[in-house]
Order: sequence, then C-alpha cells, then structure tokens
Amino acid sequence: MKYTKVFIDAIGYELGPNVVTSSELEKRIVPMLDALHIQTGQLEALTGIRERRWWNPGFALSEGASRAGRKALEQAGMTAADLGALVYAGVCREHSEPATATAVADALGVKPATTVYDVSNACLGVLNGMIDIANRIELGQIKAGMVVSCESSREINDSMIAAMLADKSFECFRLSIATLTGGSGAVAVILTDGSFGGHKNHKLLGGVYRSACEHHKLCIWHRDSMFTDATAALKNGVVLGRQTWADLLAELAMRPEEFTKVICHQVGATHRKTILDALAISEEKDFSTFEYLGNMGTAALPSAAAIAAERDFLAPGDTVAFLGIGSGLNTIMLGIKW
Repeated sequence: MKYTKVFIDAIGYELGPNVVTSSELEKRIVPMLDALHIQTGQLEALTGIRERRWWNPGFALSEGASRAGRKALEQAGMTAADLGALVYAGVCREHSEPATATAVADALGVKPATTVYDVSNACLGVLNGMIDIANRIELGQIKAGMVVSCESSREINDSMIAAMLADKSFECFRLSIATLTGGSGAVAVILTDGSFGGHKNHKLLGGVYRSACEHHKLCIWHRDSMFTDATAALKNGVVLGRQTWADLLAELAMRPEEFTKVICHQVGATHRKTILDALAISEEKDFSTFEYLGNMGTAALPSAAAIAAERDFLAPGDTVAFLGIGSGLNTIMLGIKW
C-alpha cells in the first residue's frame, strides 16, 4: 500500500483516572502465588510494567472514545462536520449491536452523510481503521475521517483474578498472567487529504499487512475470560514481524536506517527487546509507554505516538514506523513522514 495524499492530522488520547500498580494486582492473587511457591514481584519483573490505568466502574466506552475524539478535533482545528467517516476500532465494545461508533458519532455530532461503523481485529483495530480511512481519502471518496477506540481492562482483570483464585494450577497462572498487563485508555486518530490548514500534519507514506492465522488460538478473549500463551505468541510474532518489516522496506523502497524513529505495540519489556533485536532496531529509536500504562490494546500504539510527539521524541522530518501486531496473528506496519 502506498499513499500520495493522506495525512495524519491529529492524535487525541484519554487515560483512565485510576492508577493500579502491579503489586496491587499481585496482592489479590497471593493465595495462588503461595500455592505455586511464586514470590510476589514477578508480574513487574516479567513484564516491566509498574502500573496501568483503569476507568471508573461502569464508565461508558463511547464516552472515553468521544473525549479522545474531541481532543483530536481541537488539535486539528476541525469540527465533527468535517468528517466523512468515523470508525470505532476497539476490542472492547458497548454492545454486540449497534456499532459502538454510533454512540460516538452521536456524542460528537457528525453529519448524517458520515459513514459510521465498527471494525475489530484484536490490538490492530486502530491501524486497520486508519488503512480503511486512508483508502477512502486516496480514492477521493472523503476528505477526512476519524478512528476511535476505548479499551477497559478493569472488568477482564477482575474476572481473571477470580478464575485464578478458583484454579491455582500453574497452567492457569501461565495462561492468565498476560491478562494482568492490560491497561485502560482511549484514542482518536484523524486522517485527512491535507486540505485542512492551520496545523501540522504528518504524511502517511504507506504500509503493509501480513498474517499467520494458523496461530489464531494463542490468545483468546471471551466475554469474561482471557487466555494467552505468551511464549508462543512472542516466538511466532517475532517471525511474522521480521517478515512484515522486510515487506515494509521493500514496499516503500527504503533502507532500515532511513527510519529514524519507531513506535511499537506496547506489550512489555521482553516483547519490546525481542522485537527490536529481531528487526535490528536500536532501542534509542523506540518510544515506550507500557511501564506506566500497560498494554492498552488498540489504543496503545497511537497513544504512545501522541505522547512521543508531546515530549518532542517525534520531531518534524522524522521518518517513523508504526509496528503493530495483534493476536490472530496479524501485523500491520506503516511508514509516516513526521
């Protein structure tokens, strides 16, 4: 995929207000840890995640997404009436029906002609939505669109902690521990054709997609349970990531060193080091947020990019790679001229 007239004009984000440390979560599963003779402190030691955020109980996903959306519109100097498409791309959704995007569209006040729908693809959802909107812009169907997401880890963490206390086996611990890395946050990404002036925009150069769907059972999230074979997911994800990185370089006719910065999906310390080492990318080029925000699913990568820009890690002229991966297994990698 290559784009000639698509820009990322703004990324707005909203974080859950409640800080929850890894030690707090571990205290709730002490009976399991004692039964398995596991010392406390392992959650942070294994993942590098000190804390994450939770929404208040009963917080509406569409409210979080709408807050992020308003921030993005203000940042871009646009109104909701400028949007030709609005896509909700979170793993967490308010209902099976209707699309959560409809509640966000109502809250923001988009025009009746705006296309409104949900997409879902594990942690890749926002990047999938960005590609959908970029294609619409490139084809001349719309001038601007927004992708939103809101993820909540409170409910699934509560459910899995109850399950871990009921089944204190090592197998349950092994398959459940990754769930406790989850964080809560919302994000909104606005893409345009560059015709909305008065602000900085970042040119989307192109991207690639690659899947290895024979591994679709490595991470499964049901309504009230989630099980992840983290070791197998990382091992096979690295293989897929290496292939996708090669595809991106070929698609954009670029050398690895031409990418001055990268933003990875925010999983944890081991995942970050393993992926960067496999792609021969130095850690100095990467910006991470997982230590304090955990894994916010679809909101993780774009929120990390927004925070990186706020802190001047991403600077005008940088060529940035978004390195996305989601269970399935699926990958999307994008190139952006910042």
